[in-house]
Amino acid sequence: MSSHKHQEFIEAIATPGEGGAGLLNVLVVDDSAIVRQVLAAVLSEKRGFRVTVAADPIIAMDKMKKFPPDVILLDLEMPRMDGMTFLEKLMSQNPIPVVVCSGLTGPRTEEAIRALEIGAVDLITKPKVGIRGFLEESAVLLEDTVKAAAKAKLNKFRMLRGKSAKYNSADVVIPPVAVPSGPQQREKIVAIGASTGGTEALLQILEQMPEDCPGIVTVQHMPEGFTAAFAKRLNGVCRIEVKEAADGDKVVPGRAYIAPGNRHTIVRRIGPTYFLEVREGPLVSRHRPSVNVLFRSVAQAAGSSAVGILMTGMGDDGADGLLEMKQADAFTVAQDEASCVVFGMPREAILRGAAEEILSLSKIPSAILRNSFARKP
Repeated sequence: MSSHKHQEFIEAIATPGEGGAGLLNVLVVDDSAIVRQVLAAVLSEKRGFRVTVAADPIIAMDKMKKFPPDVILLDLEMPRMDGMTFLEKLMSQNPIPVVVCSGLTGPRTEEAIRALEIGAVDLITKPKVGIRGFLEESAVLLEDTVKAAAKAKLNKFRMLRGKSAKYNSADVVIPPVAVPSGPQQREKIVAIGASTGGTEALLQILEQMPEDCPGIVTVQHMPEGFTAAFAKRLNGVCRIEVKEAADGDKVVPGRAYIAPGNRHTIVRRIGPTYFLEVREGPLVSRHRPSVNVLFRSVAQAAGSSAVGILMTGMGDDGADGLLEMKQADAFTVAQDEASCVVFGMPREAILRGAAEEILSLSKIPSAILRNSFARKP
């Protein structure tokens, strides 16, 4: 990339945001000078961040002594010390919220999923340098991910293992319709939404599901290219089958579907059968896939035959959708604060009166089964 074009790119993504005190200190650890510059430009002081950069973990450890970070953005492939080794050292010696910044292809996706198991709180994809149409969405997702990581309660990860953009509602993807209330003779279906902290929380839920459980459709905020590896990881440890959702999939008992990154997933019903529609569309509630989109579609397709679960994550994606599910007589649950890594999404649902029950993570699996096999009248 020429120096002129590179400067245009930096200026394009360094869009103004809210300034002021209380900046979050972010350490970017990546051996690519361009990636370091781009991330530093996105996470500007105007957006509420103070950025330090390091070309490898050795330099990073030295800079951490002078500028203790609130969040670390970490590449996994670097000279002198690889990112995975650095992450393991951090988690064992000095836990700090880490967001893995990885490529999209090959073994990197599998390695990024392993980083979540070790203790990284989230992952993002590396900026698509030079693709101008991607810039603003990239900045929004990066900003939200880093802010969520800063709020994450790292001890919850250890326990589990042991305004810069227009805010769209679900209307831009799926229009609202009146849903008949009262009992309906339909197959049971479970919809789950999660974000920061959700990968390990979902594992805890899905590994307890029996082979005859209702079909489960899940939105876990995760970038394109990583949801397939995440589904594969879950499939390897759960009794039920877990797969990345594909357009046209039939929702069947004993199977869980993970919404693919960068696509909205919608449940449709034809007669007694549920099918999945995977489509493009704008960010909804600052996310794609959006929990609000999934939950609205399930409210419309299943009504009282559905179970909705909103779990750990920052922001309010899913809160309005869970309320729509409750209004359609579905059974709705919000994860409680004590067991959340980040309480934002469930908290917003609770404030809206969307949750029929507020439960700890350990009690959610039994609630799903209880209300799937014997829904109260």
